[in-house]
Amino acid sequence: MGQIGGSLEAFIGSVHRRAAGFDNEIELVCGVFSGSADKSKATGHALYLPEDRVYTSFQEMIEREKELPEGERMDFVSIVTPNHLHFPPAKMALENGFHVICDKPMTLNLQEAKELVGIVEKSGLVFGLTHNYTGYPMVKEARDMVRNGKLGKLRKVVVEYPQGWLSKKEEDNNYKQAIWRTDPAKSGAAGCMGDIGTHAENLAEYVTGLKIEELCADLSTFVPGRQLDDDGNVLLRFEGGAKGVLHASQIANGEENALKIFVYGELGGLEWHQMEPNTLKYKTQEGQRVIRPNVGDISAAAKAHIRLPSGHPEGFFEAFANVYRNFAYAVKAHMEGREPDPLYDFPGVQDGVRGLAFIDTVIASSKSDQKWTKFIQ
Repeated sequence: MGQIGGSLEAFIGSVHRRAAGFDNEIELVCGVFSGSADKSKATGHALYLPEDRVYTSFQEMIEREKELPEGERMDFVSIVTPNHLHFPPAKMALENGFHVICDKPMTLNLQEAKELVGIVEKSGLVFGLTHNYTGYPMVKEARDMVRNGKLGKLRKVVVEYPQGWLSKKEEDNNYKQAIWRTDPAKSGAAGCMGDIGTHAENLAEYVTGLKIEELCADLSTFVPGRQLDDDGNVLLRFEGGAKGVLHASQIANGEENALKIFVYGELGGLEWHQMEPNTLKYKTQEGQRVIRPNVGDISAAAKAHIRLPSGHPEGFFEAFANVYRNFAYAVKAHMEGREPDPLYDFPGVQDGVRGLAFIDTVIASSKSDQKWTKFIQ
């Protein structure tokens, strides 16, 4: 793996590296970790990389790595930069024969996302997107239960993602993560909805297997002087007739990372909380059953993503690692000329397009006086 972004001061870059290394399927061999050459070199040194494999730009990294013998050069690129720096390195890597895994949202805008689809298809290479919440075993179990009809025909989906860390204007306090996420030139057209609303959208479509067809959105910017939305409420209409509610907020004072999903069908309902990831609740009018990893009869999909014995919590890093491991399996299958095992799934380029289309549709709906806006394709 070669990494673009993720200097020593970047939280998410470190998460990606640790997740990639969980299963000894992936080795970090090179990187350009910052726009600052000094920061990139310092990060590479701290990660024990040889000096000649620590680069000053993604262009240099891709060109130099391509010159190395097969088996020595990197096999894929992990992109963990702010949103505006996702598309250029992804495009160049794919066009030079390297697989790509990228943080979300996939690109700065929908136009870039659609262009990237064509590049991925033309290259025939593997592209992964780190919607990491899809990696939790109990999310896999929820998806399997829906697919196998345990809930019957779906009626209602509620997904919420409240955080409180931007309740104050942290972008004025030299807080790097807040600065770029509230800057439209780096984050894109949406703030809160682009950062965490896309996670909620992806989780809802992943678990239910249903696509959003229409939505009615209300975006707000509560902190004075902030350039992008920091709160949003969205009514959803899914294919097949199910209705839904999505809310995402980064000004929900006192909240940490409280992603939750509730799915209700004719026969029963499901409930999952990211901050209690080992618990999935299956509910009916007759009562409820708590589903836990390694307890009772659970699906092959969930079992394939459980790492620890009963009673040990599966957490954020483990879910992230599942996405990287499954991506690595797909890259290995590609190298060996075979189809990857569908049990080990991960989000891809089409999920990225859905995320950018969701952002554009939400913004268009929020600005419109029309109640419902068809999902932009």
